[in-house]
Amino acid sequence: MTMMNDKNSLWWQKAVVYQVYPQSFKDSNNDGIGDLNGIIEKLPYLKKLGIDVIWLNPIYVSPQVDNGYDIADYYQINPDYGTLSDFEQLIQQAHSLNLKIILDLVVNHTSDQHEWFKASKKSRDNKYSDYYIWKDPSHDGSLPNDWGATFGGPAWTYVPERKQYYLHSFAPQQPELNWENPALRQDIYKMMRYWLDFGVDGFRMDVISLISKRQDFPNANGRFPYSKSYYAGASNGPRVHEFLQEMNREVLSNFDTLTVGETPNTNADQAILYTDSNRHELNMVFNFDHMHIDYSERGKFDVTRFQLTDLKRVFTQWQNKLSDHGWNSLYWSNHDQPRAVTRFGSEKYRVESAKSLATVLHMLKGTPYIFQGEEIGMTNAKFDSLTDYQDIETKNIINLYKEEGLDESFIKRVAYLRSRDNARTPMPWQNEKPYAGFSQNKPWIKMNPNYDTINVAQALMDTDSVFYHYQRLIALRHEYPVVINGKYHLYDPNDNNIYAFSRESTDGIKLFVIASFSEEKLTYQLPKVITNDNWRVLLNSYDNAFIIQDVISLEPYQSVILINR
Repeated sequence: MTMMNDKNSLWWQKAVVYQVYPQSFKDSNNDGIGDLNGIIEKLPYLKKLGIDVIWLNPIYVSPQVDNGYDIADYYQINPDYGTLSDFEQLIQQAHSLNLKIILDLVVNHTSDQHEWFKASKKSRDNKYSDYYIWKDPSHDGSLPNDWGATFGGPAWTYVPERKQYYLHSFAPQQPELNWENPALRQDIYKMMRYWLDFGVDGFRMDVISLISKRQDFPNANGRFPYSKSYYAGASNGPRVHEFLQEMNREVLSNFDTLTVGETPNTNADQAILYTDSNRHELNMVFNFDHMHIDYSERGKFDVTRFQLTDLKRVFTQWQNKLSDHGWNSLYWSNHDQPRAVTRFGSEKYRVESAKSLATVLHMLKGTPYIFQGEEIGMTNAKFDSLTDYQDIETKNIINLYKEEGLDESFIKRVAYLRSRDNARTPMPWQNEKPYAGFSQNKPWIKMNPNYDTINVAQALMDTDSVFYHYQRLIALRHEYPVVINGKYHLYDPNDNNIYAFSRESTDGIKLFVIASFSEEKLTYQLPKVITNDNWRVLLNSYDNAFIIQDVISLEPYQSVILINR
């Protein structure tokens, strides 16, 4: 194997990021909630996997209305997770292992318990009165416009003290910050500098494409689903790039950071504006297009299954458009999405499909993100009762579907397939009753019932496990520059069972990736360029002899990487 030696690649292009959901990762003090010391305890595990960067979901003081995305104090650690000293230890120990730490930056909104908002709602004439977005009622006394909020209900809440409404795209307890205010922006930049000086290595920026609002606040008039109707005036707004360039100029350019923006309702052409290095904004953004290919007329919460042809079309579009300008982030799942095996793979072929999904993702051009548990092939959780769900979005959908008179079995199926809680069940470290080594006491949310067969200890004992497949893929990314910089080309776009693509670097080294997305055995006609003696198998997800010939046989969810050099 050749060592990486490419001066044109930045460190974050070569990196693999592992997302830690702190309250569900490892509980060190047995209060049922994961914490910073638990993460410290498991740093050797992450180092063994081979990742480079740890992204932490919000660890700040929060009422936890939306699992930490409602921040009450940007400078203080949530006591459930530990102390500032604990976080300092985490950074030091991670850095000693050459692991970087990035934080979640949530600056589209705060908690309504933040001191800024408490002051802002008191009057219209104090320092913080313009830190949030306030609007008078319409002339007839009604809401300022027709926008709805993601978690249900209108996007406006009335405050009698000001005789005005404030905007919240999410929960009423998450008031929207007013980025038009220069003083607010400077306070955010000050906070960012604090954490970067503290030692963090970058930020994942929550819904950053929403920070600039059209100042006429237009009605949506049915152009978007009600729960996303704020997109009409809040998505990719008129000053968003100006604000991010200012942020880069005043903060980010002074540090060697990884920055990734969560940018809902953003297409590949718009993504280039955020990520082209010549524009000095962000390193990369999260593409949502592949998250929507299994949506129905009900939106996210339905039982529809994706089509591989749609997935390939979306991935290919983003690969091609950002190939020379910008940079891709690559992910199957995160804290807001169900588990990848259940959604895009097969629970019947859990190990096989987990490996195939990993092969595809890690061989694409971009920076891969692994969500905790993905590397052991975790699945969605089959909870016994609808009352087991804790996520605010899921509970609102359950109540809505019950009001609509939908059958409870359908609602349970929808929650099982789509709830965000599927990603938030505690990490199963061992086959140990009752809480799988996560904690000795009842966790804040139920364990996934299948932890007796899907857990870290078991994965580490099996050299053919999903874990070691991820480890091998990460090693290939680190060792072969073609994985970082190679040009992408899709084969057989209309094949709904096989994803085949190549990567080719300027020095002539080529990879060919074949991944089955079928529970059946398949045959596949290799392109003529492959069927010669110069190709060899670099990685095979099955423990079988793979013979390169005109027509190959693939086992269910088998994936193979070939190299020509």
